[in-house]
Amino acid sequence: MVLKPNLEDLRAIGYYLGKIIIGLGMTMLIPFVSAFIFREFNPLYDFLISFLICLISGNALILLCKTDKDLNWVGGMVVVALAWLAAAVLGAVPFYLSGHWVSFLDCVFDSMSGFATTGLVLVQDLDHIARSVNLWRHLIMFIGGQGVVVVALSFLVRGSAGAFRMYVGEARDEKVLPNVVETARFIWLVSIVYLILGTVVLAIVGRCEGMSWVNSFFHGACVFMAAFDTGGFAPQSQNILYYHSLAYEITTIVIMILGSLNFKLHYTVWMRRKKEIVTNIETRTFFMTIMLTFFLTAVGLAKLGVYPDALGLFRKGFYQLISGHTGTGYQTIYARQFIHEWGALALFSLTIAMALGGCVCSTTGGIKMLRIGVVFKALYNDIKRVMLPEAGVFVEKYHHIKDVVMEEHQVRSAVLIFLCYLGLYALGGVIGMFFGYPALDSLFESTSAAANVGLSCGITQASMPALLKVVYILQMWIGRLEFMSVFVLIGFFAAFVRGK
Repeated sequence: MVLKPNLEDLRAIGYYLGKIIIGLGMTMLIPFVSAFIFREFNPLYDFLISFLICLISGNALILLCKTDKDLNWVGGMVVVALAWLAAAVLGAVPFYLSGHWVSFLDCVFDSMSGFATTGLVLVQDLDHIARSVNLWRHLIMFIGGQGVVVVALSFLVRGSAGAFRMYVGEARDEKVLPNVVETARFIWLVSIVYLILGTVVLAIVGRCEGMSWVNSFFHGACVFMAAFDTGGFAPQSQNILYYHSLAYEITTIVIMILGSLNFKLHYTVWMRRKKEIVTNIETRTFFMTIMLTFFLTAVGLAKLGVYPDALGLFRKGFYQLISGHTGTGYQTIYARQFIHEWGALALFSLTIAMALGGCVCSTTGGIKMLRIGVVFKALYNDIKRVMLPEAGVFVEKYHHIKDVVMEEHQVRSAVLIFLCYLGLYALGGVIGMFFGYPALDSLFESTSAAANVGLSCGITQASMPALLKVVYILQMWIGRLEFMSVFVLIGFFAAFVRGK
């Protein structure tokens, strides 16, 4: 028998959702200050209006739903799923007021793409957009990479069982520190330290390439936020190709890899356990899948003679591959070059890299390296068990921060999420084919959306069907939350309608 949610359950969900909305509104003060500094008065009013909308709606939910009841597991998952939808809608308001998007649906698309750290864009005339609006585009990636709920946990929500349930609901099941609030604050500490260092390095590189100090720091901050949070937004419409700089590309590769690593791994390395980088099952799997997918990509490109020299293969081939595998979506080629130049093998290899993604508890999307490693470790162990004597007793382990005994439920969970992602990629591909796009193009774009990557072969544009935009929005949302919170939200509504 399914129990129907009661009024107290609904009030707890509304109360915590209101706190998250207020936290989102507070972040809008950053581009508001930027608009004041750069004397962009229209965007200044836009962000003020957006901030007030968040403040009023968030406080209204808190006042109407005030309760002392903590969130249960279902409530925590529901809050997370609704919070990401609310963030996409409310985060789209400054976009809509700026006038650089064709419709509010396009604004929600770019907002969800930002929060989900995807990087697919529908913005018009990006090269002439206000600095404060451009900053907001990249700031929502920085927020989304750490997690919308992590913002609330860091500053607005007290430590509780409900806080941990929301943290897990945001597809983070590993605590760096014993307390989940301390973990959230550590995630922000890591991100801000890297933000300062990365911005300075990119600013120096930009200055050496001829940019003014103001522009180099602005571009450095924006590019770092998108690269570290494996997002893919860029201040200019040509993406990273705009800079025409090998130094810029190498720097962003390093940042993308840092962003795709587990925050717990960052903490372990900071604690002077550098050996973890080479012993961890995730980093080992990550290295092997990068080498395998790049080998296939290079073979495909070499067969067509697209990039005949090593430097060209690195800057155009390897860069796109590492950008796709880390889930970032930065490009040093134009979108249609994937179709007209790369060929089927290279494009399919890049699609596989995007589908796999980076590490768990990081800013990236996709299936994740820990799950891939566990599945293949389980396969290897089963083969070994068949070949060795039947009387033998086996204790199978893998190393992830510490030695972990492999159990059946871990393998089952990894396989289920693996299959869910494959189904999501395929579903989006079929829908793209329904609208008349070629099969490989549709699968590439669908995988990019569902794995929160952002590379595009040219399908994503303002003129594409509205239903396909909605499909990609849902894919970005579901892929970022890794299914469970979305499934629980659907079950919650079903229980509310049909529960006893």
